Amino acid sequence: MNDYDVHVLGAGIVGRSLALSLARAGLRVALQPESQRAASEDVRAYALNAASVELLRGLKVWDALPAGSATAVLDMHVQGDANRSAIDFSAWQQRVSALAWITDAPVLERELASAVRFAPHITVVDGAAPVRAALTALCEGKASSTRESLGIRFDRHDYGHQAIAARLTSTHAHRGVARQWFRSPDVLALLPFDTPRPEHSYALVWSLPNERAAELMALDAAAFEQALMDATGAEAGSLTLASNRAAWPLMQATAQTWCGEGWVLLGDAAHVVHPLAGQGLNLGLADVAALVGVINQREPWRALGDEKLLRRYARERAAPTWAMGRVTDGLLHLFSHEAPMSRELRNRGLTLVNRLSPLKRWLTAHALDS
Repeated sequence: MNDYDVHVLGAGIVGRSLALSLARAGLRVALQPESQRAASEDVRAYALNAASVELLRGLKVWDALPAGSATAVLDMHVQGDANRSAIDFSAWQQRVSALAWITDAPVLERELASAVRFAPHITVVDGAAPVRAALTALCEGKASSTRESLGIRFDRHDYGHQAIAARLTSTHAHRGVARQWFRSPDVLALLPFDTPRPEHSYALVWSLPNERAAELMALDAAAFEQALMDATGAEAGSLTLASNRAAWPLMQATAQTWCGEGWVLLGDAAHVVHPLAGQGLNLGLADVAALVGVINQREPWRALGDEKLLRRYARERAAPTWAMGRVTDGLLHLFSHEAPMSRELRNRGLTLVNRLSPLKRWLTAHALDS
């Protein structure tokens, strides 16, 4: 006899969201966090779409976030090479309250952890003793050791780039506008935020080749801020570091298979995309919604770990995940070519898309619903 219905490995945002969603369905859940990591300042911020916010709201987490930890993106301005082209997206034109919500990662994790502590049917385990469950859900991230022990191939492509993240303050109010620069060979995003200074803060995500990223990480604060000003042309005001900087390698990856008898992969354990579109966590939370939906709709006689049941989840998530991977990879390669002809074609493409309102609405709706 199983002690639990589902054993969730990994207690990040995806793992805790899955545990809470399953517990709300009345299932007994064992939640096993990863090994303790060295404490460090967490400067990550996530761009959450409407579907992710709705899931978190249903778990009673979203509305519990403290003021300033989630900021609405009302408009997005994307620039091409040397400011020769641009495309703008508007929540007003899309007829939605926001294009996305920029959310403080550590605060969101803290609220999810608090919800887990008070949730019935969830037991946090340390893995010291064997956990017997009908289904094991792997939410351990891209470096999942359990996935590796199962012999599941993780096809990965390393971009040779690093992402630099930090929190910034600006002399100019952000007015809910996210800004992004696509220039060969880097992609720079300033995401509007309200901490530490309300309406004058940004979360930075800057993707660059490894060598250039290492150079920027080695700069002192003043020199790094000057590099930011050079890259943005001061369009977002004078930018000042408000945190330490963090960097990590970028890749695209997908597991060869996402499920088997008694186990299933979710989030970064199943797929990793480039952060330029800000869709990584949205894909993971969409995995949660899909798996919980499949489980809730299963036949009464079918076991939770039945591979045929789990394949329904894998089929449902295959197409949108593949599509997002192709979009992010395609955009990165499109803007990485430095040849004059490539620059001309992509700049004209951005200008054309900006003039085609129906196409812009379709692109925005796809991102909101991923």
